[in-house]
Amino acid sequence: MANHIEQTQVLVVGAGPAGSVAAALLRQQGRQVLMLEKQHFPRFSIGESLLPQSMEYLEQAGMLRAVVEAGFQYKNGAAFARDGKYTTFDFRQKSSPGWGTTYQVQRADFDHVLAREAARAGAELRFGHEVLSVDVAGERPRVQVRDEAGDEYEVQADFLLDASGFARILPRLLELERPSRFPVRGAIFTHVHDGIVPGSAGFDRNKILITVHPRHTDVWYWTIPFSNGTCSLGVVAERSYLEQYTGTETERLQAIVGEDPGLSTLLANARWEMPARQIVGYSANVDSLWGRNYALLGNAGEFLDPVFSSGVTIAFKSASLAAACLARRYAGEAVDWEADYGRPLRAGVDTFRAFVESWYAGGFQKIIFHPSQNPAVREMICSILAGYAWDTANPYVAEHKRRLSVLEELCSA
Repeated sequence: MANHIEQTQVLVVGAGPAGSVAAALLRQQGRQVLMLEKQHFPRFSIGESLLPQSMEYLEQAGMLRAVVEAGFQYKNGAAFARDGKYTTFDFRQKSSPGWGTTYQVQRADFDHVLAREAARAGAELRFGHEVLSVDVAGERPRVQVRDEAGDEYEVQADFLLDASGFARILPRLLELERPSRFPVRGAIFTHVHDGIVPGSAGFDRNKILITVHPRHTDVWYWTIPFSNGTCSLGVVAERSYLEQYTGTETERLQAIVGEDPGLSTLLANARWEMPARQIVGYSANVDSLWGRNYALLGNAGEFLDPVFSSGVTIAFKSASLAAACLARRYAGEAVDWEADYGRPLRAGVDTFRAFVESWYAGGFQKIIFHPSQNPAVREMICSILAGYAWDTANPYVAEHKRRLSVLEELCSA
């Protein structure tokens, strides 16, 4: 039994990007916000290469200055390498209006900056508090919580936002999960002191580098440079591929990196000082992104794949949409959460999904490495790579499946 009962207007579970931005936006509305986070910040996380679309939501939440002043690595685009071929997209050369630059961030620091800003805006933030159970059957959600001292208490709220990320607290406790359409893939990753010589061919610290395995088009590596001379390095592949390699996670990652000549040369002077880690089966989905007095934000709802760095952008978009719905709710207006939250959020997610599926099937790789690219089409694709997956003025958003299919055929001819 809970020792005592607390009341709040909005309870946010999780203090990652989605939760912190949602809390800050709700505080702008004057809402009482309680944030519960099981871990203590700073804490390690991946998802370190932001997309320019994210900047709009940071600006909206009043967090942009804090992020800019944190000293993160400037980012203006993405580079792709495959079997000696190299191509880049400068996000400033996109068809959609809006930000064209952003940052590559150590998530331990980035998430801590955002959480502090949410608290500075007036949200009550509690680290080391774990959600044990959730009851959404009544008029108000009821959440049982345990702190680090082992004391339990109950929180009753008008509304509950699950921003718990890969912990997926509500989907797990309320049995909302359903299988992802993607194969079971895994990632092995670490941070290294990269030792990359400035001006190295095929490398720009202002861009994430995505390298395709020389023999397996569905296996790829990320190299995300940071401002302190380190980088995030990882490989993504189906579980069966990763299981071929033995040894520690670091030894397995080193062996797989060693299979690509270009990446091996680029990282020849790297110092591997942080033990590598692995996650498997990260893609996830749910029956619904909302329910009676609750909504799922970011990765708590659906996570696609890391290849286009869409996770944080989707998290921010979900926070913005949910905050807007709650503003209308508290103004006494009727809110259709499917029409105003679920469908709009999924629209952009579905655009990203089409491009992810095309990437793994090999079609999108043919497009971006094609020697003759239509400049106007390239700008439209660049917009999606920059995160503008909700810009329906872009034909590759509004008709993503048909347009991609036609373009794949043209580039395969």
